[in-house]
Amino acid sequence: AKLTELSNEVTRLQNLSSKSLSVCLIILFAVLDKICPAGWRMFRCSCYFLSTTSGSWNKSREDCGNRGGDLVVISDDDEQKFVFALTETSAWIGLRKETEGSWKWVDGTALKGQPDNSGGKEDCVQIWGNSKTWNDDKCDAKIKWICEKALM
Repeated sequence: AKLTELSNEVTRLQNLSSKSLSVCLIILFAVLDKICPAGWRMFRCSCYFLSTTSGSWNKSREDCGNRGGDLVVISDDDEQKFVFALTETSAWIGLRKETEGSWKWVDGTALKGQPDNSGGKEDCVQIWGNSKTWNDDKCDAKIKWICEKALM
């Protein structure tokens, strides 16, 4: 009899624990969905914003700063895939030529390798979402942009 009572109590506690975990997960996902502001998308520990208007690289960077972030710094292949999926068109990213042959991200890190600068005076970098490539362009070209800001 005691063994049956204990077994029933263990089952009851397991069910209660499972229900509590389910409720906690529902709440967690609801909170995570609200972490990034409206119009921003979450990936890993950052929020990303694709502009709805077009502007120069400098205007883009200023707008991102006003939103609490900066132009996106692409750190790895997974982040690049996420960023490419944000747009079908071209968009500024946070990469710019510092001096001839030296490309730096807005966070100060250097780019390994470099865009080709085939058109001359192409000192800012955009992504082409449809072809999933990068392109260096004149910084005053008017295109959309992608901002990034850390969650915390």
